[in-house]
Amino acid sequence: MSLGGHLWTIGPVLAARLRPPRVADSEPWGLELQDPEVGPVRLTGWLRRAGDGERVAVLLHGLGGSAESPYLAPLSARLAAAGWSSLRLNLRGADRRGDDVHHAGWTGDLPAVFAAPPLAGARRLALLGVSLGGHVALRHATEPHDPRLAAVVSICAPLDLERGAAAIDSPRRALYRRHVLRGLKEIYAEVGVRRPVPVPVERVERARRLREWDGLVVAPRFGFRSAEDYYARASVAPRLGALAAPALLIWSEGDPMVPAETVRPCLSALPGSARVIWTPAGGHVGFPANLDLGLGPEPGLAGQVVSWLEAVAPAERVRDSSGS
Repeated sequence: MSLGGHLWTIGPVLAARLRPPRVADSEPWGLELQDPEVGPVRLTGWLRRAGDGERVAVLLHGLGGSAESPYLAPLSARLAAAGWSSLRLNLRGADRRGDDVHHAGWTGDLPAVFAAPPLAGARRLALLGVSLGGHVALRHATEPHDPRLAAVVSICAPLDLERGAAAIDSPRRALYRRHVLRGLKEIYAEVGVRRPVPVPVERVERARRLREWDGLVVAPRFGFRSAEDYYARASVAPRLGALAAPALLIWSEGDPMVPAETVRPCLSALPGSARVIWTPAGGHVGFPANLDLGLGPEPGLAGQVVSWLEAVAPAERVRDSSGS
């Protein structure tokens, strides 16, 4: 782990606390689902309308984060400038409403999101996921999905959940592990207020490792035998050959939370349509403002990502597909 990687991971978080990013022109979005296990579940998020509404990107946050996570704001702003509407989606429970919890392989809500207004009227959809959200996006693209899904972007995502958990649970990553677990425990505590939970909140509060969290919370809630069973069945790594949408995957060589050695062994299965970029700059989710990935003239992560998205799903193709 490089010092620069740590600085680019921690620095943007501290900067956002001092000056939270503001996403202009965003409106609350919500959708209620019926889950056979827990009953009604309300999904929430922030919708930013732009252009003619024919292209919509769904933005997915990282583990323990939410739709308010600051790394999503620049992506939403740059998408709007390019004419893309965007939905910053709270994965289950991430809004701290106590409805439920989620995990890295849980894609079951995305079809309902895509079918809900205003996404139902879009001609092209994109999934942009950060960290755990990137894993969810890739996993969804390996499953039967909406034919309108035109592109998937994954930023700093783990691919093998077993390797990822082992890395974050190592002693030298204790700072990051505490940060992630704090967010997850907030989510679970709110669930415990609202309905009975299989493991008492007080026991989960004592969890000190991500593997412990996954064994105590994820496994019983979603029918896995153990944390290890969850990792084996939910990881996208063995499924990457089935990736069925143009995909952009970005990692930093200095990422201290998703180390390169946990990702590289998984990449050989990727199809030729996937573009993989490793950059020496940045850390976990944080990158320099002048980042150049060779994807377009506009520097910075958001500018580079949206330049790629415009190349694979341009507005001109959207108009042509209407027959006009």
